[in-house]
Amino acid sequence: MIISVRKCLSYLKFLLVFAVLTYTLYQLFGLIGAWITPVDHYRIPEGHAVKAFQPSDRPKTGEMMGDRLRFFYWYGE
Repeated sequence: MIISVRKCLSYLKFLLVFAVLTYTLYQLFGLIGAWITPVDHYRIPEGHAVKAFQPSDRPKTGEMMGDRLRFFYWYGE
């Protein structure tokens, strides 16, 4: 069996370029994700904004998850 050094180097170069481009794309997606997401997800809204969800310790008064989902789709919020 004959192993060509030129083909091995070409294959190695391809793998190296592929790995570098994959890493670069991964880092680029990380930067875009950091740019899109807000800094503090749980901060108190400013201005006329209201917080859409308020966690509470009180028991639910017959409100089922299906009703909440139907309400969500009905009003489109």
